[in-house]
Amino acid sequence: MKISASQYAVSAVKADQYPKDGLPEIALAGRSNVGKSSLINRLLNRKNLARTSSSPGKTQTLNFYLVNEDFYLVDVPGYGFAKVSKKQRAEFGVMIQDYLETRADLLGLMILIDSRHEPTKDDQAMYEYAQYLNLPLLIVLTKVDKLKKNAANRAKQQLGRTLDLSADNVTVQTFSAVTGEGRTEVLDWIETHLA
Repeated sequence: MKISASQYAVSAVKADQYPKDGLPEIALAGRSNVGKSSLINRLLNRKNLARTSSSPGKTQTLNFYLVNEDFYLVDVPGYGFAKVSKKQRAEFGVMIQDYLETRADLLGLMILIDSRHEPTKDDQAMYEYAQYLNLPLLIVLTKVDKLKKNAANRAKQQLGRTLDLSADNVTVQTFSAVTGEGRTEVLDWIETHLA
């Protein structure tokens, strides 16, 4: 897939604020600070389209990015952040659940997991939830540039010990926003699931 145009479209917290044009959507989920904004920027060849932050938990809305006038990448608030109240966390949970369970235009989900760490309980819960939703699923192991080559392979093996990756709807991909490793494969996965 060649990216010829991309733009921030809208931020939403409830269904009546979502885009109404019926274009397909691919959502990105992951812990706060896992690199969702960096992945979006690298995929779309834009420096600061999605705002990155050193403090986790900055994304507090569903952010829709229009790509090639064809589809949306949807950045959902990160999970596992400690710096927001329980009430806010519950509100984020409801917002994400409503979107993932009711959005007919949603054709796939990418779960980002930091390759340097074992999947957390939150990652495991998100994975199980995605399986329950029966969405095509791409697990992206981020920040692989921070690992030695054989450590990236170990990260994949570790993932397989924590999550059951045998389901037909699951693909695993390593990714680096710094070097661009995995960019082509992620775009190919998106293209396949938009078809």
